[in-house]
Amino acid sequence: MSNSMIRGYDVSVLRPAVTHDQVALRGRTLSPEELAKVKKALRTLHSLEVMAVNAYRFAITKADDPINRELIAAMLNEMTHVQDFAVKLYEYGLTPSLFRWAWWLVGFGFGFGARMLGKKAVLKTGIFVETKAVHHYSQLLAAANWDEPTRKVIEKDQADEDGHIQTWKTMLAQLSCGK
Repeated sequence: MSNSMIRGYDVSVLRPAVTHDQVALRGRTLSPEELAKVKKALRTLHSLEVMAVNAYRFAITKADDPINRELIAAMLNEMTHVQDFAVKLYEYGLTPSLFRWAWWLVGFGFGFGARMLGKKAVLKTGIFVETKAVHHYSQLLAAANWDEPTRKVIEKDQADEDGHIQTWKTMLAQLSCGK
């Protein structure tokens, strides 16, 4: 909605630039135990972002209104997060979960279900899903010994989720006031 700094990151940037030099092979010296922690955390983040993309994708209607514009922007941002975590998985020599399709279905359910219930339900669902995401990000940031570039990606994506919460709360308040 506006240029906002959250957790030290500009959340108005939906798709941060990534240069070729930033792609690196990571974690090759991690112990099997540490790599297992990284794997679990990155797969969880990747799967949850697949869900978030669909929650927004299937909440979008054909209406020409600010909510749809923000849903599209949020979907774009979440697609970037999916890419972030897919890249990190491959950099660590790992792969996405074979069961991420189940999260695709969960996202469809959240998005389409909210859409059927109306704008307030869409916004409340966004707040609910993003609040859970911020909580998960905090847990997953503490779950492994991240290298600095990976930690920064996770922190930026968490800040984006906080930004979505602020957007949805603002829009819900405006909708409730009849604006």
